Amino acid sequence: MNIKLLITIICTLIISFIIVFLTPNDKEVSPQSVYRVYLAGKSVGLIEDKEALDQYIDNEQQTIKDKYNADKVYAPESLEIVKDITYNEEISTTKEIYDKIKDIEPFTIKGYEITIAGIDTVNEQGETVEGKDQKIYVLDKNVFEEAMDRTIRSFVDSDSYDKYLNNEQKEIESGKTGTIIENIYLENKVTVKETNIPSDETIYENVDDLSKYLLFGSLEENQKYTVQSGDTISDVSFNNKLSNEEFLIANPEFSDANSLLYPGQEVTISIIKPQFRLIEVEHQVSVQDIPYETETRYDNTKLSTYEETIQEGVVGSQLVTSKVQKVNGQVENAVIDNSATQVLKEPIKRIIVKGTKQPNYGGGTDSGLSSNTKIEGYWLWPTRTPYYISSPYGYRWGTLHDGTDIAGAGYGSPIYASNNGIVVASTYKYDNGEYIIINHNNGYYTLYAHLSARYVSVGQEVTIGETIGAMGDSGYATGPHLHFGLWRGYPYSRGSSSLNAMSLF
Repeated sequence: MNIKLLITIICTLIISFIIVFLTPNDKEVSPQSVYRVYLAGKSVGLIEDKEALDQYIDNEQQTIKDKYNADKVYAPESLEIVKDITYNEEISTTKEIYDKIKDIEPFTIKGYEITIAGIDTVNEQGETVEGKDQKIYVLDKNVFEEAMDRTIRSFVDSDSYDKYLNNEQKEIESGKTGTIIENIYLENKVTVKETNIPSDETIYENVDDLSKYLLFGSLEENQKYTVQSGDTISDVSFNNKLSNEEFLIANPEFSDANSLLYPGQEVTISIIKPQFRLIEVEHQVSVQDIPYETETRYDNTKLSTYEETIQEGVVGSQLVTSKVQKVNGQVENAVIDNSATQVLKEPIKRIIVKGTKQPNYGGGTDSGLSSNTKIEGYWLWPTRTPYYISSPYGYRWGTLHDGTDIAGAGYGSPIYASNNGIVVASTYKYDNGEYIIINHNNGYYTLYAHLSARYVSVGQEVTIGETIGAMGDSGYATGPHLHFGLWRGYPYSRGSSSLNAMSLF
């Protein structure tokens, strides 16, 4: 090839490259400022105008605005719009982005998120159960405040609560009875923050609905019962696994458990499930009976079938001062100030005379009495006095409490055999803690649970009033008390049944 031609071709190519790379190209895209849209961390496209998407969402979601009477509807909770630069990526229209996100996540409205922190508990097996936080959504935080106030008044006398809030409680006069609220507070931590609420969440718009949820844990229609002839509040409560107190909370139109029911009347029998723990600490001064003792005298000139009361027993009375802690209206612990106890009337003991002479059947006589001879009609209170019934026999939160909880006598205070018998159990179990069972040889058994110490062993004969153990809080217990149970048949065995121990006294 001619060298001159070759040089010409090379020069031409160089000039062409220069023209191609240095001459502006009309079709080249300049950098453009846009907004990249992310939903749950995933990019769904680019838009030019962030405010236009917000406005489009608000315009299209009129149904949500009408349902909640909201002024504006906002993007889904996980939607994120970030400013970005692009050269040649395709830019979506506002409608295209809206169509991509509308069926993936719910849109939101302005409101308040209330968090009620869960509280760890210990179950009957001694295992820790982690408390679960729960979230409640309202559009107006006053709805939550009013619902909480109404629910609290379900557990606390409204007049007393007002006096407590306004610092208008009067001191209890010396020698008089009465109750002063010392403190009321929520054990749960409650936080309130303004936020965007997903429209598919349960949003409480009125006080009635939220009050119902806080008390019953559900918005489902309450269970109802139609009163039959002869029904009492106690009967209806027990038959539907409610305590009298729970019945009155669910049916605030009744003043107390002695209120009359009439046939055809409809009452609520749903089990309450409060969504928080309301702690109430009370200072109480009340009159309490002092049970009389029974003295048995033996006459060997009378037949063993002979028994005569020569002095009737008379119950005494005393003024008892207690500090009582309640959780959601139920007593959880009680401590008696023994130094403040005033005896108003001393009890008079009952005196009976029993014969010991055996009939002569020609086979000799036996004037001895077994320590297991039952004292008919008389059972001894199992703790020292004064005391406090912290939880009676009956249903509590839908579960049968099969004994009577007696508190106030103090940790380590003596526990007495309620009647003569033979010890058939003296051991430990995770729920009862240290406990004792006595067979009274008449079909009845008594159970003494949550002890701090046991002083008797299986097979040992005990007499009425004998100290068998000490009050404690072992096992599934919230404070020092005696769980005193009465059973027909060995407790918890097949065919046995629990009874109300208060029927003994």
